[in-house]
Order: sequence, then C-alpha cells, then structure tokens
Amino acid sequence: MDALDVARWQFGVTTVYHFLFVPLTIGLSVLVAILQTLWHRTDDERYLKLTKFYGKLFLINFAMGVVTGIVQEFQFGMNWSDYSRFVGDIFGAPLAIEALVAFFLESTFIGLWIFGWDRLPKRAHLASIWVAAIGTNLSAYFILAANSFMQNPVGYRINPDTGRAELTDFVAVLTNKVALITFPHTLAGSFLVAGSLIVAVGLWHVIRNRDSADTGAYRFATKFGSWVVLVSSALVLFTGDIQGKIMTEVQPMKMAAAEGLYTTESPASFSVLTVGSLDGSREVFAIKIPYLLSYLGTGDPNGTVHGIDDLQAQYASQYGAGSYTPIIPVTYWSFRFMITFGMAAAAIALLVLWSQRKGRTPTSRWLLRAGLVMPVLPLLANSFGWIFTEMGRQPWIVFGEMLTRNGVSRSVSLTEVLASFTAFTLIYATLAVIEFKLLVRYAKAGVPDLTPAPVDDTTDDAERPLAFAY
Repeated sequence: MDALDVARWQFGVTTVYHFLFVPLTIGLSVLVAILQTLWHRTDDERYLKLTKFYGKLFLINFAMGVVTGIVQEFQFGMNWSDYSRFVGDIFGAPLAIEALVAFFLESTFIGLWIFGWDRLPKRAHLASIWVAAIGTNLSAYFILAANSFMQNPVGYRINPDTGRAELTDFVAVLTNKVALITFPHTLAGSFLVAGSLIVAVGLWHVIRNRDSADTGAYRFATKFGSWVVLVSSALVLFTGDIQGKIMTEVQPMKMAAAEGLYTTESPASFSVLTVGSLDGSREVFAIKIPYLLSYLGTGDPNGTVHGIDDLQAQYASQYGAGSYTPIIPVTYWSFRFMITFGMAAAAIALLVLWSQRKGRTPTSRWLLRAGLVMPVLPLLANSFGWIFTEMGRQPWIVFGEMLTRNGVSRSVSLTEVLASFTAFTLIYATLAVIEFKLLVRYAKAGVPDLTPAPVDDTTDDAERPLAFAY
C-alpha cells in the first residue's frame, strides 16, 4: 500500500458519501416545488402540509450535502495536486460558474423560501423554491460537465512547454456528448431517490397511523412518489441506453469491462450472472441474454463489441507499455448492482400503487418493510453507477491524457494521507449518524399542524424575528 492507494480510497469514500445527499437534494428540490405549486393552484391544505413536511427533509439533506461537498474541492489540492495543475485550466471555468452562479442562486433563494413564509407574496415565495431548484440542477450540470471532460476530453490543447491541458473551446466542454447524456441520466436517478423517500415516509404513516386526520395527505404522497419512481425508472433506462452507446464509442474498454468480455464478439451476449475466475477470464457457468450487449453498445443486435485483450493491445501500442484494464470484478458487479437495485425500487413502487387500488388502504407489514428499504435501493444504484463510471475509466484519471498514478501529489506521504483519510472517515461517520437521526425524527413527526398560532398585536410585524416556519 502506498500514498496513491490511500488517496484513491479517500477520494472514493468521501465522494460516494457526498453523493448520497446529492441526488436526494436534486430530486426533492423539484418535487417540493411541484407540491407547493399544487397548493398554490388549488388551495388544498394537503399540499401545503406535504410541502412543509418534505421541505424540512429537503433542507436537512441540503445542509449535509453542502458540508460534505466542501471536502471534495480541498482534496484536489491535498492529494491530487499534479492532477489539479494538469486540468485546472479546464475545470476552473465550469466549477467557478457552478460556485458563483448556480450555488449562490440556490442558496440565496432557499434562504428566501425558508424565511419567506407569510412574509413574501404567495407567488414570489413559490418562485423562490423554483429558482432554488433550477439552481440546484444547474449546479449539477456544471459539475457533470467537468467530470465528463475526464471521460471524454474535448475543447482543449496540451501546452508542450508546461504539459498542462489548456481550454480552447468552453462551449465544447459544456456540450460534451458525455455531459449531455450524463446530466439527464443523473437527474432521472435523482428523482428515483427522491420519489422513493416520499413513498417510504408516506407509506409508513399510512400503515402505522391509519386513523390520522392527515391520512389523505399521506395516501397522496405515496401515490405521487410511486409515479415519480416509475417514470424516473423508465427515464433511467432510456438515458442509460444512450449513455451505454456513447460510452462504447469513447471508452470501449469500459463496456468490455462491464461484461468481462475478453475476446471481440459479434454479436455479443450480456451475462446476467457469471461464475468463473475472479478476473472473469475463465467462465465456468453463465446465464446470458443473446445479442443484448451488442445492442447496448452499438444499437445493433449484431454489432461488434471489442474485447479486453484486443483493446489492451491497441492501447499498449498507442500509449506505451502497461496495463489499461480496470479491475474486472468491480466493473462487472457494480454495473449489475446498479441495474438490480434500481429495478427493485421500481418493483416496490408498483406494489405500493397496487396496494392502494380502488381506494384500498395498505396494511401489509411486509409492504411496510419493503417501503422502508426502498430509499436505500436507488441510493445504492446511484453509488454503484458512479463506482462503475469512475473505476471503469481506470487506469486513466483523464482518459487518454493522464494516468491516475501521475495525478497524485508527490509531496504527500503515506502517513499524511492515512491521517486525513482516517479523520475524514470518522467525521463522515459521525455526520451519517446525525443525518439519519434527523431524517428519522422529522419523518416520524409527520406533517405540521397548520392551525394559526395566537398573534401578539402589541408587537410590530417588522420587529418580529425571522422564523424557521416548519
């Protein structure tokens, strides 16, 4: 074990942990805005209660996401300074716009939304949550544009004197074909997570508090969340199909590694399950779907999918001696876990809708247990999707331009990286406990009571302190 290994583990752990909050924030921001819009248009008190209820869960998650996200930027300078120097001219523009425009847009208008209840005009207050949601999604796009450069470098040149990548076409970076499909795919996955949380919390209250006066609100929440899950699942599959074809075009090794395909095949089958050697080079038993891998990779059921061995020989000839093959068990199983967990969430959403058909009230404790597990499934699907995306690119940190081992900080010792890795892991574990307890506490509390509190007429409204109106 050396500093490179620990630096990669640290970045992986902190990134996966941070991304637990990102999709929930992206999805909930829009869904809460939709709920408030329904209240604005109908004056139905159910929608107002649900807006404030899920809005509180959104704010808890947003705050934790901001805290954990700050660490990501520090790591570039801490453990990956050579990478930062190489790619800084490219990353600087989209990340600066993300911070100065998108993040400040969402944080400013979230503040207006939090403290603007009964102070801002109704339409202005509704607009504030929509602007915050737009800012959240814009933030995601600029970050994904930067990440997509690592997958498919465009709009740059290599300075022969400094060895750095220099930006030549900012529009090309923003319109990178990898970014253009990764963004909707990520959004669909985010709505899958947010919809699952809405279903889980609503279903818990429907089953456990059947006689509550707010049962109607919870029943609507479970149906609303279930439809969000089903629609977003379909969008995940649609955008994922396009993403797979683009991935095969720009990173054919990643598609080969996803299947553990060592020899070039036409047509190529997709294995649902394979038993064999750990690296996938020897197959003992496999359940395969004929033609599927060819279709996923090329759009043609008879298309050619290049194998690992041929691609390794091609890359060795093009880039020099060395291994250009990612860790096959990681890519193979992360790809399948991503699909399996996402489909499982959609299946539970179907069961929830079926349990409430024709006005029925669900009572099954098995359904309740499935509902409580439901938010975890798309979170795992998102995490495994990103593990596949990043690990499948290895050994490149910027595909075709910079190897991961060349991006690590040369002045950082193994002891220093171990110390920061241990500290971050302990801090993040503590934050995980806090986040979980806060979400569970406020989810169990249920929708708020909207009965107006007594007003002290002796105090001028302008002198009253701002209140967290939830």
